[in-house]
Amino acid sequence: MWTADEISKLCYQRFSELPKRGKPEPGREWTLLAAVVKCSVSPNQEKVEEVVSLGTGTKCIGRSAMSSKGDVLNDSHAEVIARRGCIRYLTEQLRMAVCGQGSTVFCQGEEMGKWKVQSGVSFLFFTSHTPCGDASIIPMMIDRQSQPCPPIRSDEIIPNGTNEKAERLNPKRRAETQTDGINKHPRLEEPEKSQYELQCGGSLVENLTDSPAQAHAESPRPEGKNALTNVVLRQRDNVLTQQSLQDIHRTGAKCVPGGPEDPLQPGLGYHSTGLLRVKPGRGEPTLSLSCSDKLARWAVLGFQGALLSHYLQGAVYFSAIVVGRCPYSHQAMQRALITRCSEVTALPAGYTVQPPELLQSSLEFAHSQAQTEHNHQPGKGRVSPCGAAISWCAVSDQPLDVTANGYKHGVTKKALGTSKARSLICKVELFHSFLSLLAMTAVIIM
Repeated sequence: MWTADEISKLCYQRFSELPKRGKPEPGREWTLLAAVVKCSVSPNQEKVEEVVSLGTGTKCIGRSAMSSKGDVLNDSHAEVIARRGCIRYLTEQLRMAVCGQGSTVFCQGEEMGKWKVQSGVSFLFFTSHTPCGDASIIPMMIDRQSQPCPPIRSDEIIPNGTNEKAERLNPKRRAETQTDGINKHPRLEEPEKSQYELQCGGSLVENLTDSPAQAHAESPRPEGKNALTNVVLRQRDNVLTQQSLQDIHRTGAKCVPGGPEDPLQPGLGYHSTGLLRVKPGRGEPTLSLSCSDKLARWAVLGFQGALLSHYLQGAVYFSAIVVGRCPYSHQAMQRALITRCSEVTALPAGYTVQPPELLQSSLEFAHSQAQTEHNHQPGKGRVSPCGAAISWCAVSDQPLDVTANGYKHGVTKKALGTSKARSLICKVELFHSFLSLLAMTAVIIM
């Protein structure tokens, strides 16, 4: 049986073996990593874990940049990249099964013309960071690491051409966004006065100090006749400590328009939980659901997609989800990925709510934002998310695909709109792969 650390180590090792192209610049750029791992049993009955798809990325394009032709990657978050790469892998495995070339994943199902996952084969999902959206709304701990779906920054807003309604963020909004690569969290409300007022035994004790820091540095704790004051100071410190812990990590993902909204109150009241959310874009809204929402959907409908479902006897589910070392809450993961969909019913044959096992590894991704900021050297520019996204999958032809802004990395403007600019995991390319499988099936039947 594998462990969470073994899975994360396997994924990190696979990433390290990839070429440099598309990887973040060490000490200055950070990214997120996700992967699909196939677990199987070898001929000598040994259990084998193999990375079959891997993705990196943190970006998501706005709705005005989307294409009705399906030739642009709308969502380049690592989790989505890894899943789409896995669809490439499953399509090739189905092609091998249909042609009798010995697929390591599929075998003939009980229904005529249908295929199913072989006995002893399962898939698990790994992500180096808590998925953006509902799963990232977790209690604030001492180490304030960043969230995987950071809010947009005022300097990232596209001023013209792509969004007529785009406007500069106001000062209040800017206080809740990232600045110079460092996450800024909205502070808890402070009293209007600079004096702390605490109720103690029916008496209002005022003007104890101007700030918590001065209380520690300038005011020794007196005993005797000032014992009451000492008690009040301790109570105030306890209140301040509780307030500092009664906060949550923010998620940049916004509530779906038209539905319930976040109350945006201080501390624990900032977010509402259990809501569908869309990812923030570079200056304009996106139409891409958060990774928490997508993982929850895959736990009900499978991750194989609509096209491959035509060939499969049932859906393909992740048996487990492993998260790398980062701010993490098992309760939040359970709520976001499992509980929200636990009462879904009336599913077609072959589909069922399939809650994955939730685990966390103690190993952190070397290119996480926290590690990048820790290793950052002065003079190297501000820490920022890597603009490129990497897709690698275990297929025989062109396993590596590097993109930026939804197109192949390094493509010229002249090539936009042509096949040279398309990612191998965009909708139209995956559809072409499916058509190839369909044509092959028709030839065999004839």
